[in-house]
Amino acid sequence: MAYEHCSVAREGRVTIVTINRPDRMNALHPPANAELETIFNDFAADPEQWVAILTGAGPRAFSAGNDLRYQAEGNAVTVPKTGFAGLTSRWDLDKPIIAAVNGVAMGGGFEIALACDIILASDTATFALPEPKVGLAALAGGLHRLPRTIGVKRAMGMILTGRSVSAAEGKALGFVHDVVAPEALLDAARALAAQICELSPMSIRASKQVVSRSLDTPSLQAAYEGQMAHPAVNALWKSEDLREGPLAFAQKRKPEWKGK
Repeated sequence: MAYEHCSVAREGRVTIVTINRPDRMNALHPPANAELETIFNDFAADPEQWVAILTGAGPRAFSAGNDLRYQAEGNAVTVPKTGFAGLTSRWDLDKPIIAAVNGVAMGGGFEIALACDIILASDTATFALPEPKVGLAALAGGLHRLPRTIGVKRAMGMILTGRSVSAAEGKALGFVHDVVAPEALLDAARALAAQICELSPMSIRASKQVVSRSLDTPSLQAAYEGQMAHPAVNALWKSEDLREGPLAFAQKRKPEWKGK
């Protein structure tokens, strides 16, 4: 399927999604959000796709967030049920997503990256939640995800000033996994995706679900005792992969994961 504001490439088990509005710093408007929702719906439903990489077209921006120019032109601003970029309000996707941040990740752009599981950044990337500078607030998840990622006090230092943070500082704060040269970013994302694809996708999905559903559980004991009830954990225990892993280990060979 051809898209106007995004592009999709599938490389083996990996789906690479590129926001393609470089003339607007890859800012998102309702048509782009709708496309991204469809793309991630398809990714979620495709058993052959195990990992996604999300990036932006061109060297300047991952995404500058909401397209304020589009809004200022008098157009209605709507967001799909799954949220900004089809991700910020998507709560049931247990497949991992890597954000390859190739430049500016501002406002909603940073919120999209925070909705991904791992953030890789080029050394030219910058991050901010500057919404208060234009009379808005980071209500697409940034005010919730950033404190959970780096701690309340560090997050408030960014949120209440709207300041920009470099990729290096993002790594020091803990929300950036690694920083690479711009020309190496996509290859680094591919290499990380390849590492994930070497593991059982059933195990990966169970692990992601346990982490995401346990973060707000009142106690460690409650989180520990409740993890066996999670659907992805149940699916893991019933899967072919659960049998294949120990068998491959015993036979001293590489596992042939089925993802089921």
